[in-house]
Amino acid sequence: MIPANETFNGTFPFKPHFCEAAGFRQHYVDEGEGEPIICLHGEPTWGYLYRNFIPPLAKSYRVIVPDHMGFGKSETPQDREYVLKSHVENLTALIEELDLKDITFVGQDWGGPMTSSFTVRYPQRVKRICLMNTILGYGDLPRGELTPWFQWIGKHHEAGTLEEVLGNLGSNILSVMKKLGFQNSAAVDETWIQAYSSPFPDKASCIGGIEFPLDAYLQRIREYMIEGSGGVDALKGKPAMLAEGLEDYAIDPERAIADFKSLYPQGPVVTLPGVGHFCQEDAPEILVPLIQQFMQMTP
Repeated sequence: MIPANETFNGTFPFKPHFCEAAGFRQHYVDEGEGEPIICLHGEPTWGYLYRNFIPPLAKSYRVIVPDHMGFGKSETPQDREYVLKSHVENLTALIEELDLKDITFVGQDWGGPMTSSFTVRYPQRVKRICLMNTILGYGDLPRGELTPWFQWIGKHHEAGTLEEVLGNLGSNILSVMKKLGFQNSAAVDETWIQAYSSPFPDKASCIGGIEFPLDAYLQRIREYMIEGSGGVDALKGKPAMLAEGLEDYAIDPERAIADFKSLYPQGPVVTLPGVGHFCQEDAPEILVPLIQQFMQMTP
């Protein structure tokens, strides 16, 4: 867990806030005023991923960026299950604590399934959905081979070495992110490395990073997703957009687009050549205006 007031040489200057409604100390950024935007990160990042989104969006909206349990400045309890259901329940506790309504979700990686899992259960709180390099999981997914990331996860899981590899995120964070499809090497310096590696000083702190990909690889998310299927019509009724970086080694872009278009046939899709899985790092100057424009078009 990163110290509350750590700014990483001023690159993350946002006041820390904490919520304990879910039974652990969960950190979140809360900047600006107006309609709430909730930005959701995935594996193995934290709210730092949205550092270039927060200031421009906070000029017109209330921007909330939580760190999931086990990531960033949030606690990493050792007696909790690190599965999709737990992360969504933690998110729900935060949203209810802050009494947020008319939410716009901005989700990447695990932010997609978290957005859909929340929306099918609490559609009355959600206004619109902005997706980036992720899937909601309720659309028509064409069959295909495992992506390079999940081939790598499977290889290490079957060999019994996954906990060792992902248990050293404090040392190998860049190489792991490259496995997922990180592209913007120009952004990497000592501060960047420190910001992304600091949540993981030892193997115990890496439990979230280990369990997130296993949740998908072992299909542990399936039952929880099926439980929410009764709310899919409400999910499909929300305005939604997708921005898709095409150099994604974790979630196949063709599958992501197919999932989205089967739910939102008229929903806008913007493809971004040369942009990878961590599109917030690669193209914030494109993504932020896209989100702003979409929100203005769906008042």
